[in-house]
Order: sequence, then structure tokens, then C-alpha cells
Amino acid sequence: MRYQKGTDRNVTSKWARQTQMVRAGTMRSDFGEMAESLFLTSGFAYATAESAEARFDGREEGFTYSRQTNPTVAMFEERMALLEGTEVGRATGTGMAAMTAALLCQLKAGDHVIGARAAFGSCRWLLDTLLPRYGIATTVVDGTDINAWAAAVRSETKVLFLETPANPTLEMVDIAAVAAVAKKAGARLVVDNVFATPVLQRPVDLGADIVCYSTTKHIDGQGRCLGGIVLCDKAFDEEFLYPYYRHTGCAMAPFNAWVMLKGLETMELRVNAMVDNTEYVAAALAKLLATTRHPSLPNFPQKELAARQMTRGGTMIAFELAGGRDQAFKFLNALEIIDISNNLGDSRSIATHPWSTTHKALAEESRLELGITPGLIRLSVGLEDKDDLVRDLTAALKAAGV
Repeated sequence: MRYQKGTDRNVTSKWARQTQMVRAGTMRSDFGEMAESLFLTSGFAYATAESAEARFDGREEGFTYSRQTNPTVAMFEERMALLEGTEVGRATGTGMAAMTAALLCQLKAGDHVIGARAAFGSCRWLLDTLLPRYGIATTVVDGTDINAWAAAVRSETKVLFLETPANPTLEMVDIAAVAAVAKKAGARLVVDNVFATPVLQRPVDLGADIVCYSTTKHIDGQGRCLGGIVLCDKAFDEEFLYPYYRHTGCAMAPFNAWVMLKGLETMELRVNAMVDNTEYVAAALAKLLATTRHPSLPNFPQKELAARQMTRGGTMIAFELAGGRDQAFKFLNALEIIDISNNLGDSRSIATHPWSTTHKALAEESRLELGITPGLIRLSVGLEDKDDLVRDLTAALKAAGV
């Protein structure tokens, strides 16, 4: 990797975001390849035994083992860190590997975590089940209530954890306000920014310490590969994240990193086009269903907060059918274009029934507390023709008796 272009932060930090998404972090070999090289290798050879020793003790730059670092993965990590405004990124095999690493790497028995109640089902499982197994106390609060965050703080509180907009209800949390609570408590704020994407929201600018993504979603954006990433400053990485990452083996595969790099090239274009569709579809649905939720709608309860911390309202819509599970299933089964699946952020529109899929592992009372009812539908809007999507949704609603 002797010829490099796009790795100098003094240069790339001055580029516009779209240029960064295409070129930042690029490393080229002597062949001068245009597309990023895919390094499908588990290990690396050294010119001498002295060179191997120097790399392992940090005196010589270079790669040692793909569980720790890999050139293709490193390009993706650098590009994401630059987009997010952090010093470091660590790419993981899945989004949940990223969420788990961001929490476990810095916690020990006796510590305390405060989490927003509205979150992806597996993230709630981390808070409700996994962390307590290791002697880490957790308190789940109404994320919209800043006083509840402050009241939950203890002397042993180390982390505040939230997702905004939340999956699947689109409930929003004031990142800057919670960051202030964390700072006062001497704790770190970890934000799951999956729904908003780096295009629509920058948690670091609002005071977050660590930002996580499932890159499976909008970053890949075409339903091809699993992945995740944790973004943070260099001090946190050196003390907590990298040792955990290196020794637990949660690294992203080079091929998946290469796919993510290709996805980043078009992410801003895709996300904005998807939001265009989402706003159109949400407005049409709102005429049929008063329960339709999207930040672009006049009756969205947290419209002011959405406008303050997001540039646009995102690609997700939530709505509720009064007939519960049976009516929701009739609606889903009547869709002709939109797929029934549990992914999101795809170029294809996807409808999900969270009660029976993504949040099924939560106790019924917990689901109801979060606003996840048997009639709730989560819609991830893709890149199809917007009028085709409205016709598909309208026909399915009619078939379901709405």
C-alpha cells in the first residue's frame, strides 16, 4: 500500500460530505486501482523477524492479523469516522456486535447504565438481561423525560444509552440534553444512530461520546451484508474499545467492508431520495390513518425536536391498525410491491410487524409500555416509484378493512 490518496485528514476533512463518502480513507497499491482493493487475507507477512516484532509492539506501522486490522476494513473505518466527526471507527460483524462492544468494553461489575426504554428489541435485551448477568445494574427510563435521566443517575453511573429516533415507534430523545446529564455525572453517552443515519443526524455535534450503527441498514442499503461500527475518540479506543475488539474477535469481514464502502458512495443520494418518498407516502397515509407517524407530519408530537437535531425526518413511518394483529396480518399479506421483512434502510420498501418479530422477545407489558401494540406497523420506505407505493398501501389497507 505504498501509494495512498484520501488518507490525509488535513485534506479530507475539508472536503464536502459527498466527496468524503466517495474518496475519504482510500488506500491504493502500486497498481493504482480505482475501486478499493479487497484484501481477503487472514494474516500478513513480514520482511524480517525484527519487522514482525516491531509491528506487534507498535514501533512499526502495518497490519498483523485481520481480526485486529485489515486494509479494506481500515478504509471503511476511516471513511465512517470522518463522516461522523470522530477520530476512530471500529467495524464489527453485525450491528448488535457494535452495540454490545460499545457497552461491554467500558463496563465492569458494580457499574450502572441508564438506557432509554424505547429501543430495538435486542438493545433492550442487553439492558434488561445481559448486563445484569455480569453484575452491571441498569435503569430504563422514559427517554423523552430529561428529569427522569437526571433522577436515575447514581455515583456508579458510567454510561447513558439511547436510540433516536427509536425503533419502531419513532420516539425521539433530546441528545444534547441527555449529553449534558451525562457530562455532569461524569458518564459517557452512547447513541445508536441507525434510523437517522450520518446523513440526517450528527450525535457527536450534539454532545455524544460514542456513536453506533448497524451498517446493514442504510450504509449498505441494498440488503447484501451484515455489519456494524463503533465511532469514538482515540483515548476511548485505546483504553477500552480496541482491547475488547482485538481480543473478542468481533471484527467485520473484509468483503463486507468492501460492500459497505460501495454503499457509502451512494448513501447520501439514496437516503435523500428515500426521504423524499417517505414524506410523500406519509402525507398520503395520514389522510387515511390518523395514527400515521413521521417527523414531517404536522401532528408529529416531537416535531420541534426533530427539526432541531435532524436535517430531515428519515425513511421510517409507523402507523397503527385498530384491528390489532389480525388486521395487521391481513394488511401485510395484501401488499404486492412492499416486502414483509424485518430489515430496514433498504432500497426496497419493507413492512414489519414489530409485535411478532423484532420486539417479540420483550415481555408483553414491556412492548405495550413502549407503544408497540399488536396493530403497529413499521414501514421502511425505499426507492420505488412513490405513487406505486401509495397505491400498494392504499389497496392493502382496503383489503384489511381500513
